[in-house]
Amino acid sequence: MSANTWRQPTGDSGPPFHSGPAAPPSDGSTPPSAADGSPGPEEKTGADGKTGADGKTARDEAGRPSRRFWSARRLPAALAALLCAAAVGLLLYDVVAVRAGRTAMSWRRRLADELATRPLDDTWMIVGAAVAMVLGLWLFLLAVTPGLRRLLPMRRPTGIPRTEEVRAGLDRRAAALILRDRAMRVPGVRSVQVAVGRRKVKARARAHFRELEEVRRDLDATLGETLTSLRLARRPTLTVRVRRPRKD
Repeated sequence: MSANTWRQPTGDSGPPFHSGPAAPPSDGSTPPSAADGSPGPEEKTGADGKTGADGKTARDEAGRPSRRFWSARRLPAALAALLCAAAVGLLLYDVVAVRAGRTAMSWRRRLADELATRPLDDTWMIVGAAVAMVLGLWLFLLAVTPGLRRLLPMRRPTGIPRTEEVRAGLDRRAAALILRDRAMRVPGVRSVQVAVGRRKVKARARAHFRELEEVRRDLDATLGETLTSLRLARRPTLTVRVRRPRKD
């Protein structure tokens, strides 16, 4: 997580961004959202025509696109830099030695002979090309993908000074812990497993009393409200399954 983010608490306290309805102005005037019919903070319309309340748009409350957190990937970058520096340094040393009147290293002469004499359909040529292609594709994917899949971007707060550049992220394990805590409070739930992904949330519960459909309906409502209160930039799709525990 970057330095300008903070972690969502995982206890029983409610999310910090959630607040109650705004108090009416003291002068008796009508709030702007009610006067002109414009959507409030929870009803901002995204670029695809859907509101921000359903969480299906990756935009924050101010209408700005909420991007994922990018990983620094220091280890792959350091390994690639060290390997490239070693190879280029060794090659440069050999070239300078040849220019100074010395003979080229045996490995470079052999490599030049092998590349000049081996046909393109040779097994080692194909294996070397495949390895180089896989390494290049791996480096390309690391360069164009953000990484940090465990962090879920949250909506940016509005109306607070000096918070334009503040970004918050919620760890997926913390989100799963919050959802599991709320699910265990539903009457009839004996145990529950919650898996939180970037786009889907799957909850599997076991009910030891009450009708399964009632428990599933209550779980769906409770977890849906909890997902909304987490104020994620993109609300995941919720899937709830309820069954009876196995009899020993």
